[in-house]
Amino acid sequence: MTSSPDLQASLDRVAAKYASRKDTNEVRFAALSPTSGLTWDWSERGAREPFFLASITKLFTTSIIMQLRAEGSLLLDSPAASLLEPGTLGGLHVLDGHDASDEITIEELLSHTSGLADYFEGKRADGTRLVDELAQTDRGWVTTDALDMARAMTPAFPPSTGSKALYSDTNFQVLQLVIEAIDERPYAESVAARVTQPLGLEGTYIFGTETLDRFPEIATILHGKGTFEAPRAMASFQADGGGVSTTGDALRFLRAFMEGELFPRADLDEMTRTWRRIFTPLTYGTGIMRFAVPRYMTLRPTPEMIGHSGASGTLLYYVPEKDLYLVGAINQLAKRSLPYRAASELLGAL
Repeated sequence: MTSSPDLQASLDRVAAKYASRKDTNEVRFAALSPTSGLTWDWSERGAREPFFLASITKLFTTSIIMQLRAEGSLLLDSPAASLLEPGTLGGLHVLDGHDASDEITIEELLSHTSGLADYFEGKRADGTRLVDELAQTDRGWVTTDALDMARAMTPAFPPSTGSKALYSDTNFQVLQLVIEAIDERPYAESVAARVTQPLGLEGTYIFGTETLDRFPEIATILHGKGTFEAPRAMASFQADGGGVSTTGDALRFLRAFMEGELFPRADLDEMTRTWRRIFTPLTYGTGIMRFAVPRYMTLRPTPEMIGHSGASGTLLYYVPEKDLYLVGAINQLAKRSLPYRAASELLGAL
């Protein structure tokens, strides 16, 4: 680690505090700051190096969409349906008798302003949710199945309704279809060719049916007091949450994302120009998330962080105020605020 012994000890204490909890598992954190030269990496004793990124994977998807835009293969205001086989999205967004499915644009999918129901955490007609079902019984699906699940739910609002946003994994399932249609290969192969191989991310890949045998190598996710033993489900998320990585790889990726190695740097300004609330204090831009706590909500000011988090207790953020990249995994589905509390304490130590 490149830092003072006192700073190292302070950061280590915060990480160890969260690892000692009974509701976290195989905890790990890492940080780096190009400006200060800080590098720090901490992992719980016995923790396996690879961990599921969960929704941090959406940044891979965003990177590829922005690459395709730079290549002239699509526009952000292109209707997604125009890039897919006719009828692929039919009936996906039907509200008050109007089917807006073929009107939804790439930008609306990236920014969660499509209004599409969330196949993963949204409530179905009987009041149940897929996320709760998977905690009891593992199951797999393909992208078209996910769209069928969303079709059975009611959209939240018409596309691009004012400042409204609904965080929905369905949006990124549609983006997966777009990527596969344009690239003419499976999503996992596009991630490898366009993201992991160019950046030399040897420990990063998209978990799928062909890698089910690697499930025991990956840090276990908890769901409350139990474990989330759902390899077939994890193999099904793909573009909205199927990534596996290491702390070192994740930091390398985020730095490339922020510094223009993956797509034109000027695009990031456009992607972060407008933020819409999804869950306080989280807001969403175009394919990227922001964590910013209002001053009235905290005694200790917490600087803005941009990047993404995941439902399994993962986070990957850049802190502009400190020129700091931060990654963490606590591997707990049921305690969504925990990684943010840890991040705030780590930033306080800095």
